[in-house]
Amino acid sequence: MLFGEHTQWLCLRKTMLDFSDTSSLSRSGTSSSDLIALDSDRPKILVIDDHSSSRMTAVALLSVEGYEVLEADSGPAGLKRVVEGNPDLILLDVMMPGMDGFEVCQRLKEDEQTRLIPVVFITALNDRRSRIMGIEAGGDDFLSKPFDRLELSARVKSLVRQKRLNEDLDHAEQVLFSIARAVESRDPNTGDHCERLVSMGKAFGEYIQLPRTDIRNLMWGGYLHDIGKVGIPDAVLLKKGSFTPEEREIMILHVTIGEKICKPLRTMHGVMPIIRHHHERWDGSGYPDGLAGNAIPYLAQVFQIIDIYDALTSERPYKRAFTPEEALEIIAQETEKGWRNPKLVQQFTDFIKSAQMEETSASPLNAERSAFSSAEC
Repeated sequence: MLFGEHTQWLCLRKTMLDFSDTSSLSRSGTSSSDLIALDSDRPKILVIDDHSSSRMTAVALLSVEGYEVLEADSGPAGLKRVVEGNPDLILLDVMMPGMDGFEVCQRLKEDEQTRLIPVVFITALNDRRSRIMGIEAGGDDFLSKPFDRLELSARVKSLVRQKRLNEDLDHAEQVLFSIARAVESRDPNTGDHCERLVSMGKAFGEYIQLPRTDIRNLMWGGYLHDIGKVGIPDAVLLKKGSFTPEEREIMILHVTIGEKICKPLRTMHGVMPIIRHHHERWDGSGYPDGLAGNAIPYLAQVFQIIDIYDALTSERPYKRAFTPEEALEIIAQETEKGWRNPKLVQQFTDFIKSAQMEETSASPLNAERSAFSSAEC
């Protein structure tokens, strides 16, 4: 029931996004009725500029267009106003005393709570250097002084719409993560399994020098790899004994159910191979597709080893927590059977040993503890 309801929610959300994306407003300017059609809440625009005359001009033009306009006369005041007012867009002067516009923008883009707010730099005409620095700081667009009313209207309107679409996508992602946590809580024996996978996925991904996007997908996979278990009955999911052949077939479905849940979101494209293929085996004896060797997506191979290691080193009702050395030995035995990628297993073994050596060096009193034991993760 929960799986069906969630799928319907995603379809409805996708329809809403498609409708919003294809709608258009008049190029002659945005009236207050246009803004109401865009969203029932009036968009807020924050103008950060130390010159009062420039602020007054922007406020006058934007107020006529129907926006709610906030003001700040310095970088620190602007950052405070962002927290208080939660604007939909920021017009940011480049040259301000003390904290300049580049620093303000960089702080906003580094903060998880404000990173989606579009920042439009206000620059002098043809100031190429400022534009390059603005791009490096994370700016989304540029406007030149003095303002052109039609240009200001068009750029602000477009970026506000895009920001709200991005927020909808961000909220949809958070729903998926919440469902994944709810799935994990159905089985109290796994503890903080997902959180540990996220932490170790980041560390191992950095160790083998994966691209930033792959590391992010590996971390998201830590939360979402078993989200499909939301569609598995408790009688099967929580069974403590061995599965019957029929129960095993039901359990196997969790990878394809998870894929269907996440598929509507394009931002989940890089996580899909992890969700579907983290139970494949190097020799082709895994599921759901029986892929072998490098036909198995690489991130799924990486994630699989992390997942197995965490399960082995965590205590469960049916087993004790193995030591890191014992867990690595079990993984090595599975590799000899042909189940794992030998090269990747060696890299992971080196990674764990390296982490142990670093912890021993940093804390001699805790030499016997692994950096990635269940207590630390």
